[in-house]
Amino acid sequence: MIRSLFLSVLLFLGTVFSFSASAEKYALQGGRLIDGYGGPPLANSVILVEDGIIKAVGQVGQLEVPEGYELVSTEGMDVLPGLWESHAHLMLNGHADYSHWQPTYRERQVDEIMPASAVQLLLAGVTSARDLGANLEDSIEIKQQIEQGDIAGPNLFVSGPFLQYEPYPGSEHYRWGVKTVREAKQKVKQLAKAGVDMIKLVDQDQMDLEVAQAIVDTAHENNLKVIGHSHRPDEIRVGLKIGVDNFEHTGLTTAPEYPEDVMKLLKERTATGRVAGGPLFWTPTVEGLYQYPKFIQNPERLDNVCWHRGLKADTIKDIKASLTDPGKLDYMQLTPLRQPTLEKKIEQLIEAGVVFLVGTDSGIPTKFHCQSTWNEMAVMVNDMNMPAMNVIRSATYWPAVIMGVQDRLGSITPGKQADIIAVEGDVLRYINLLSRVDLVMKKGVIYRQDGQVMEDKLAPKQRQ
Repeated sequence: MIRSLFLSVLLFLGTVFSFSASAEKYALQGGRLIDGYGGPPLANSVILVEDGIIKAVGQVGQLEVPEGYELVSTEGMDVLPGLWESHAHLMLNGHADYSHWQPTYRERQVDEIMPASAVQLLLAGVTSARDLGANLEDSIEIKQQIEQGDIAGPNLFVSGPFLQYEPYPGSEHYRWGVKTVREAKQKVKQLAKAGVDMIKLVDQDQMDLEVAQAIVDTAHENNLKVIGHSHRPDEIRVGLKIGVDNFEHTGLTTAPEYPEDVMKLLKERTATGRVAGGPLFWTPTVEGLYQYPKFIQNPERLDNVCWHRGLKADTIKDIKASLTDPGKLDYMQLTPLRQPTLEKKIEQLIEAGVVFLVGTDSGIPTKFHCQSTWNEMAVMVNDMNMPAMNVIRSATYWPAVIMGVQDRLGSITPGKQADIIAVEGDVLRYINLLSRVDLVMKKGVIYRQDGQVMEDKLAPKQRQ
């Protein structure tokens, strides 16, 4: 028995020593660092990473690389914090027909659909994502699997089900109806206890005001932000009155601009700053709408196989079949009338002083997780004339701030989690370079290097 115990101790110590000896230490060296704070980039940067944490940041010739660090050259590259996708739907993979998708794939969400969405986001350089609307149990399960390392994916922040006045038929498993103050408090507390990171509020203008207010108040009491739709002017009016923290979208209507009274309310809210709980955040999700006319002329991106990763053959076939004629989708028929309104609305939001977040509704019809985020950034810079540095901050620093995790995510700073991407070239001049991320590191693990996927770093379910 003593001998057996002795051998067990030796085995344990050997395992510990082996783990310590193989602990990953990297020195990312040579690239231009854009750290997320918006200041001047740092040329010839050196970033030391150990055990998933950024240990030091400096420059070649000034910060020495200690022994035991594996050198990763970033020469000729821009190095950035990992991107955030602030409005994703992991339960969706671009299929055009929700009425078919939801019942058909309901039982395949945890084993196939959501893990596929997660790994597609990660390999596109998205190291953090907000999943805004899904079944509660599925959301928590996938979040936990990622945190435990069972599957590969971004740092996941989930809302669980939408809260709205009345769910649409067939959507009750991911949309919860709320009609009374008692229901509002009970359901928010239920979500908070389950472990969600925020509350997703829809159709707040259809609720009694005291019910919508109870949702926001109860969320804030539980340290949860409230993310609210902004499709209709009344959703914005009510959302501002009850204290919504972050609005999504730029409206489903074809109105040419936001009404004058809404603009006045927005300016009053942004003028209060920290007194009202910090900046007013807005995720416009404009890319799919703005690029729709060009997409119909050239739908070739549907054939990019990046969105196949993690999905079964029959799922891929089904999604393809639903998108054979994207110009005739019922889902898109109002888009040509909405698209011309977007530039004016973005101008109004900039004038109002909101803080933008990069989010895309990734997963909705024709929008794949491996393509969405960089496309949104490109439209913001190239078509909406936003400075590239501001847009990068909207995809790195600011999402971490609203989610209250800026102490560990959102910038390349010593002490923070090593979520880092790199691309060849100058992203401040050519933001579209983010379409081909060369290096993806999350929590010190390299998932893509020199453009190639590190298949051995992915969980077995997601290897192909």
